[in-house]
Amino acid sequence: MGLTFLCITCYFKGGDFLRACKEAGNMVYLLTAKRTEGKAWPYESIDEIFYLEDDSNTLPSFENMLKGLAYVMRTRKIDRVVALDDFDVEKAALVREHFRIPGMGQTTARYFRDKLAMRVQARDAGIKVPPFTGLFNDVEITEYLQATSAPWVIKPRSEASAAGIRKVYSFDEAWQTVHSLGEERHMFLIEQFKPGDVYHVDALTLDHKVIFERSSQYLNTPFEVAYGGGIFRSVTVEFNSKDAKALKKVNEQVLKAFNLNYSASHTEVIKCYEDGEFYFLETASRVGGAHLAEMVDFSSGINLWWEWAKIETAIAKGEEYTLPAVRKEYSGIIISLARQEWPDISPFNDPEIVWRMNEEYHLGLIVQSTSRERVMELMDKYAEMIRHDYHASAPAKDKPTH
Repeated sequence: MGLTFLCITCYFKGGDFLRACKEAGNMVYLLTAKRTEGKAWPYESIDEIFYLEDDSNTLPSFENMLKGLAYVMRTRKIDRVVALDDFDVEKAALVREHFRIPGMGQTTARYFRDKLAMRVQARDAGIKVPPFTGLFNDVEITEYLQATSAPWVIKPRSEASAAGIRKVYSFDEAWQTVHSLGEERHMFLIEQFKPGDVYHVDALTLDHKVIFERSSQYLNTPFEVAYGGGIFRSVTVEFNSKDAKALKKVNEQVLKAFNLNYSASHTEVIKCYEDGEFYFLETASRVGGAHLAEMVDFSSGINLWWEWAKIETAIAKGEEYTLPAVRKEYSGIIISLARQEWPDISPFNDPEIVWRMNEEYHLGLIVQSTSRERVMELMDKYAEMIRHDYHASAPAKDKPTH
C-alpha cells in the first residue's frame, strides 16, 4: 500500500526524487514557492501542488504554512515530509513536529542548517573545525580576534553554499563588519579563514550508517565562484587514496555526531595548506546542488535523488532497502555563466563528455573516464576554452573588499 509524501522545495529541483517516489507507489504532494509555477516539474509524478506565497523562513510565514497545511490535512493524510533543499529543512522539521509526523525534528535539523550549531556540535565531538565564535558578546568577540590571526570570514548561520559570506583582513575591519550587521549580527558567526583545498562528500545514510559515499574536490571553491565570478569545477577524488580515506572518516564522524538516521547528505571539508589536516566546514541533509548529483551518478552509477526516495519509502513502509551496485569511475563537472544566451558547445566534442547543461546563459559539461588524469586534463582544457570564448562574470553583490 502506498503512502503520502509531502515534498517541500522552494526552488526548482528534485525532479528525480519526485519520479522515484511516485514510481514506488506513493501519493506525492509538492509544496513549493509560487515563483516556481510553470516550471518543468514532472507533473505526471505529482498528485497535487500547493504554493507558498511567502517562502521565507520567518515566524509569520511558518505560521501561515502550518495553517494552510492544517486545512489541507482535513481531507488528506500526510505520512512523510521530505525537504529537497537546504532552505526548506526548517519548514519540514516544523511540519513534522507540529503534526507529529515521523522523521527529523527541529533539534537535529538545526545541525544541518545552522552553521553555528553544526560547528559547536562537531567541535564537541572532537572533529577538527576552524576556530570560530558566535557574534553575541563583545568581550568574547574581541578575545577571539586577539587569540586568532587574520583573515577571517563572517558567515550567515542559515544561508546555503557561499551566500552572504564576507572576508575581513584586520581587527578593525572585522569589528566594522560586525557593527554593520546591526540587530542581525546574532544571525552570523566569525571563523578563521584557512587556505586549502575544499572537498565535498556526497552520501546516503540508512539506520545511522553511511551506506554510500563519493568524495570529490572542488577545483574552484564555491566561495571563489560566488565572489570572484570564477568557473565552477569539481572532480572525483582518487579512489583508495589517503585523502579519500580521510574524507570518508570525517564524513562518517560528522553524520554520527549530528545523529543522522536516514537521508542523502552533502558535507564540505577543507584540507589546510598549513598543516595538511582536514577541517569540517559544513553539511546538509539533502543532495548537493550545482548538478553535483549528476556528476556523482556518472562516477558511481548511483542517482542520489532516486535512491534517497527509495530509502524514504522503505523506512516509511518498514521494508528492506538494497543499494544498487556501485561503480568506480572518475567524473568531473565544469559550469560557467556564458556571454551568449545559448552558447555553441560544438567545439567541446571529446568522447568523454556524458552530460551537457541546457540553460540560458550557462555552459556546463560533465566528463567521465576510468582515468582521473584524463578528467583533470579535460577540466583544464575546458576551463581555458570557456575563459577565452564564453565566460561571463557576475560576482555576488556583497563581494569582499579585498
